[in-house]
Amino acid sequence: MQRLNAYYRLVRLDRPIGNMLLLWPTLWGLWVAADGLPPWNILAIFVLGTFLMRAAGCAINDFADRKIDPHVKRTDQRPLAAGEIQAWEAVMVFVVLALVAFGLALQLNRLALLLSIPAVILAGSYPFAKRYTYLPQAHLGMAFAAGIPMGFAALTGQVPALAWLLVLITLLWTIVYDTFYAMVDRDDDLKIGVKSTAVLFGRHDRLITGLLQLAVIGLLVVLGCWKGYGLWFYLGVAVGAGHFVWQQFLIRERQREPCFQAFLNNHRFGMAIFAGLLLQTL
Repeated sequence: MQRLNAYYRLVRLDRPIGNMLLLWPTLWGLWVAADGLPPWNILAIFVLGTFLMRAAGCAINDFADRKIDPHVKRTDQRPLAAGEIQAWEAVMVFVVLALVAFGLALQLNRLALLLSIPAVILAGSYPFAKRYTYLPQAHLGMAFAAGIPMGFAALTGQVPALAWLLVLITLLWTIVYDTFYAMVDRDDDLKIGVKSTAVLFGRHDRLITGLLQLAVIGLLVVLGCWKGYGLWFYLGVAVGAGHFVWQQFLIRERQREPCFQAFLNNHRFGMAIFAGLLLQTL
């Protein structure tokens, strides 16, 4: 039971926020591509695939960070960092979960299947990005947006410009909330040499994340105009904008716990946008 508990925490089943942050843009893409509720089999494949790939990403992330996590206050009790499981076990979990997710992708059409390959590569390579670039959050954004072109491909057989607009929205949004997440660890990261947008932005972190949030809201309005959406969608965007304002208030003093709360609040932003899409397409 102790070993099972370690695996449970390795894939973050005790922290579902990551599942939701990955799921929301995937659902956005499916609803936009289908102009409403997608076929149940496609929806089930993408929802299950999202949970599998997030779990796989957590496992490979802890493998990559196994020598860093013990020195970071927020992560020093993770199973690998605490020595509860071995490095090879985390790799094994990643491989098994990725293969199961790929098995789900085999149920989709050829284009969607081909797009699943870069999706797995992005998920597997993201944890190593922080060693080479100050923009690992952008790498994560591409990984979290990978389900969008796959969804369009599965539903329409193509990946139109509209899909790439959603990819861009997701990329910018991910940079914002993962910067908040990185702000929690910034002091530790500076000591051990880990790179992040929180380190890169420095004292301009609030200004830059605020501008990125404005860009996200603006691009969502462009999406709404493109699709001819009405009141419900824009109401969802307005609620999402309200959450962005609250997040900026939370990070105003750059303290660890409020920054983490700002990160968590992005679940509500994603839900607000999806609710607007759902009500608009009923």
